[in-house]
Amino acid sequence: MIELLKKNFLIISTEHYSFIKDQTECLAPFVGTINNLVRYNPISEVSQILPVNSLKNYQKRHLIDLTNTPQNLRVYPTPVVYAPVDFFYRSLGEKHLKSVERILKKNKIFFDIIHAHATWSSGYVGARLKEKFDVPFVVTAHGYDIYDLPFRNNFWRERIQEVMNRADHVITVSQKNAEFIKKLKCSSPVTVISNGYNQHLFYPRNTEVCKKILGLSQEKKILLCVGTLEPIKGHEYLILAMDLIRKQRNDIICYIIGDGSTMRHLRRLINNLHLDDDVKLIGAKRHDEIPLWMNAADLFVLPSIQESFGIVQIEAMACGKPVVSTRNMGSREIISSDDYGVLTPIKDSLNLYKNIIFALNKSWDREKIIEYAQNYSFDVIIPELLNLYSHVKIK
Repeated sequence: MIELLKKNFLIISTEHYSFIKDQTECLAPFVGTINNLVRYNPISEVSQILPVNSLKNYQKRHLIDLTNTPQNLRVYPTPVVYAPVDFFYRSLGEKHLKSVERILKKNKIFFDIIHAHATWSSGYVGARLKEKFDVPFVVTAHGYDIYDLPFRNNFWRERIQEVMNRADHVITVSQKNAEFIKKLKCSSPVTVISNGYNQHLFYPRNTEVCKKILGLSQEKKILLCVGTLEPIKGHEYLILAMDLIRKQRNDIICYIIGDGSTMRHLRRLINNLHLDDDVKLIGAKRHDEIPLWMNAADLFVLPSIQESFGIVQIEAMACGKPVVSTRNMGSREIISSDDYGVLTPIKDSLNLYKNIIFALNKSWDREKIIEYAQNYSFDVIIPELLNLYSHVKIK
């Protein structure tokens, strides 16, 4: 039985839509109150009027989903205006801090502990609020904010080191991330706690029934890929692999869920290869719609060039689906056995094609995949977080 922790939490983040939404909502029954202040850039709202695909993922509607929000959880959109280039990104910390302070004052928000998701700019805000309110501060280093940003130049190295060294505890989501933290000479305690999945959303359902609900072909094998349409996600290599597959088989169709800056490029590629009937870009879907698509799929594919963890593949496994993924950082830790999926080289459409065909032809132990995924459910992750929170002490 999970022990209750009657503390009030301030979450500083950049979304309440997928994994942070899931984590805070699964945490809510075991704590006092949670206030999640979600940073968004009002400039992104222009993409509702103008076709600016690079901004779509940053609209409030793609960052905040209030479906089934617990009574003790409040979500506050936190506007921070900035241009998405390095020069302006450097000043984002102070702008973010001022916006957060205005919301705290206006809504009279009180808290016992701060948890910031990402070292910049949320981590910077958390570190400054710790000084002002004298409460414990925890930061989670998720991805590029720890394996990329601090290694770009001295400015970013110093900023990220300062945030982590002010934290009372640093969480990161993978062992590989922890190796990068070691390179930064972090003086704060560091714990690896992976991203988790919501077991109330992601669980196995009948594949044929799900295909019927979505109006998908019962005769075709369904490949599914879920992720923002950005270059680092490697979607073009999946499309090129589908071109090779189509030349051999006509019973496979690939659905790609997501939106982003590469949408036009990917559409052109699909058209140029005459794959309109074989690859479908179906745009972004609400987080609670994704499990239906995963259960309708025969195979989940993650062609990313880089992933710090990649919880989406765990969510697919929780639905009983094997995964074909590139050998990115996170997937190498997740697909630890060929009982759960297949790893394939990055940026290699030929091997991706071969491994997709192999995976579709293989007889998988569905129950073994589901059982493995359960190690990452919030039934496991939340007690780890609560234990960390209960022992964190101000430096």
